[in-house]
Amino acid sequence: MVADETRNSIRLQNLWLAVGLSTFASLVFYFSVKPTQQHFDYTGRIASAFLDGHLGLRSPPPSWLNEMVPRDGNYYSVFPLGAVLGLIPVALLQKAGAVHGFPGHVLAAIIAGFCTYFFFRLSALEAKSLSRRILLALFPIFGTWTWCNLGFGGAWHIALGFALLGEVGALYFVLARASPLIGGFFFALAFGNRTELILTLPIYLYYLWFPREGDGDPATFKEALRQFRKKLPALLQFSMIPVALALFTAVYNFERFQSIFEFGYNRIPNVLQEPWYQHGLFSVRAIPWNVYKMLFEGFFDIPVFPFIRPNAFGCSIFLSSPFLFLLFREGGKYKIAAWIAIGLLAFVLWCHGNPGGWQFSYRYAIILLPWMFLLLVGNGPANVSAIEGSLFIISVAINAIATYQFLWTNEIHP
Repeated sequence: MVADETRNSIRLQNLWLAVGLSTFASLVFYFSVKPTQQHFDYTGRIASAFLDGHLGLRSPPPSWLNEMVPRDGNYYSVFPLGAVLGLIPVALLQKAGAVHGFPGHVLAAIIAGFCTYFFFRLSALEAKSLSRRILLALFPIFGTWTWCNLGFGGAWHIALGFALLGEVGALYFVLARASPLIGGFFFALAFGNRTELILTLPIYLYYLWFPREGDGDPATFKEALRQFRKKLPALLQFSMIPVALALFTAVYNFERFQSIFEFGYNRIPNVLQEPWYQHGLFSVRAIPWNVYKMLFEGFFDIPVFPFIRPNAFGCSIFLSSPFLFLLFREGGKYKIAAWIAIGLLAFVLWCHGNPGGWQFSYRYAIILLPWMFLLLVGNGPANVSAIEGSLFIISVAINAIATYQFLWTNEIHP
């Protein structure tokens, strides 16, 4: 009885600490960024059109929304259905007059806070000190390129933020707190905003099938059948919402472009004439350029403080976040699954013709962070080491400087 009360007290303390940490992260994020691309509100406009019973805009969009696809008198967004559905609550508030314009600034801060909450809760997978858990929970938002890129506040950045939130939420409700239906909702949020995340579905299903150590391969067919019957409800619960979203996405695509697999990106006016798409939107020929941008491109040196300046179109994730060098330490319960996910997703990202356009570091790699987080949680010491603390401070400093340079000054130019 006493032990149960102690455990409940610890759980409650962890909950309130997570809430406090997420609130802190939201406030710091909100006041440290300036959403210079908030006016690129593609998904917000389509969400409002949904409420009016239309799949696209009925009149020409503003000139800066040049990625809208004109077709049969309508203007469609190339964002997947999930990215639009995620903004329906915002559209409802706009209809009610409670919100004016696209609240990219607020959305980005809310996403940052919720991600921090789930990262902190997920850090309990390993027996680590409280200080190390807090450090790791803050790292993906403030120690990486997420800070600057999510801070831009445009539709592209909000979609990446929702994908990040969906991934870490799904991992939490599969690995830390078994709740397959909620986990499936978060997974739908993830791949609904970044379609390539569907590749990680088998990993979630695997851990639903083998949720505990010791649930190994069954010795007989009868035992396998028994396990299947036992685990089937969890698998179905997790899959319900993602399957529904996939079906609705197919219908959404077909209604607009007469193909269930067509999102419309190649229909953007003149997009295929851009030099990086000369071999198509996706091509293995794009891999070297993407690899260079993501892993090897450096900073410019300048003669005044802070003496470095990032390229306006990408730089190495390891230079922008030196803490990531710790990925390669030995150990970690989930290292195989994490590296498989990172490899699959990185390959798809590297095949994309454009490495991400105007950005700090490699913004698409935001979707790799939950899997990197699993590696970092598992392969480090119980307490914060001197090298971890130093690399964390350096990473936060680099990203704070980049956020300032990109969002608050005109120092960064093409």
